[in-house]
Amino acid sequence: MINVAERDNLLGWYRRNRARTQALFDMLVEDRAYYHQPIALRHPIVFYEGHLPAFSFNTLVKGALGGASIDPAMELLFARGIDPDTADAAPGDAERNRQRWPGRAIVRQFAEEADHQVVAALAGADLDRPGDPMLEQAQAVFTILEHEALHQETLLYIWHRLPFEAKRRPAGYQPLVNGDQPRQEWVDVPPGHATLGVDRASVPFGWDNEFPSFTADAAAFSIQRHDVTNAAFLEFVDAGGYRDARWWSEDDWQWITAHGICQPLFWEGEGRHRQWRGMFDLLSLPPSWPVYVSHAEASAYARWLGRRLPTEAQFQRAAYGGADGRERTFPWGEEPPRAAHGVFDFQTWDPEPAGSHPAGRSAWGIDDLVGNGWKWTSTPFHPFPGFTAMASYPQYSAEFFDNQHLVMKGASPATARELLRPSMRNWFRPRYPYVYATFRCVSDEC
Repeated sequence: MINVAERDNLLGWYRRNRARTQALFDMLVEDRAYYHQPIALRHPIVFYEGHLPAFSFNTLVKGALGGASIDPAMELLFARGIDPDTADAAPGDAERNRQRWPGRAIVRQFAEEADHQVVAALAGADLDRPGDPMLEQAQAVFTILEHEALHQETLLYIWHRLPFEAKRRPAGYQPLVNGDQPRQEWVDVPPGHATLGVDRASVPFGWDNEFPSFTADAAAFSIQRHDVTNAAFLEFVDAGGYRDARWWSEDDWQWITAHGICQPLFWEGEGRHRQWRGMFDLLSLPPSWPVYVSHAEASAYARWLGRRLPTEAQFQRAAYGGADGRERTFPWGEEPPRAAHGVFDFQTWDPEPAGSHPAGRSAWGIDDLVGNGWKWTSTPFHPFPGFTAMASYPQYSAEFFDNQHLVMKGASPATARELLRPSMRNWFRPRYPYVYATFRCVSDEC
């Protein structure tokens, strides 16, 4: 049974989500952005304004509570997004998208009615029904809340590819580009155990790929204290890393040669004129920022360095383990996340210098394991033993257990604080370069 305070919290969370989504759409100059499709295998922007309320309505009001439709055609049109595959497809033409998709007034009218019904359900419906697969522990409610938070990060990395003139720069925003290049160090992590996943009874909610919990043994390893920075990655670029097939898998080498890729997507220009594509400006490449790259590029750098990417279990041990054998809720301990702990929860539109949040260090003294960019691992996205698809979103994970996706851990600047739990897993294909993802290397030599 959900009490009054819990219901108020859920309503407040939903309204905060909707307000943040609205603020993200308000950033856009409508005629220059609304029907654009900056990333080929993502829908045009119009889709997402309808998708978020449609998903919430379809999942909670129709699916879990058995409510009537608002508009079956619109509910179907905005039901589900597209998983990124490769970068081979060309983005859709904005004018063609304008002809194929509804006008914004129609989208907003549908969204407002969906919102109205979702709010009414959150305010008054029976949301926690023991024995009901969709509503056991209010599963459908938490599903729609976290779904919107996850999609807000998707919106931002799509927005990142829009022309600067299609976005309104927030008043007073100034990227934190000044910062000392941190001295990279190797931290030895002794052998021990790492908990992967989480017990269902111990958390209010988790996505199906987070269950069940099990323990993995981790041999001793060394891990870099900091994320690989732009300055460090530039050494690989200048050494001809993108021109040497030795550092790339066969598929990754075919990808960079076929597309003429010679540096990370977030970089533009070359030599002394090399720049970082920020959300609102081209910036002189900030050397101390973490480099954002695809898994393919991270793996190539690691091979060039004579190292490799960490496994998911090694990340867990580095982030949440400690010398006393106990595991923490956050790398820094049990204190709830705050700005001093890292770059997450939409504090900024761009990354910040690596190592600039010492309050967020792990028990081993490792920086930025949560925040400033998701961390690539070498672990394929597979189910944990005993996996069961969730009733409220059965296709959420199961469709991606295909040996074509790799696990990411941690968080980015655009990851909501509600998602900062140890069991949270993100995943993408190895040659998808748009996400806010960085990495660090490990060595088996301690």
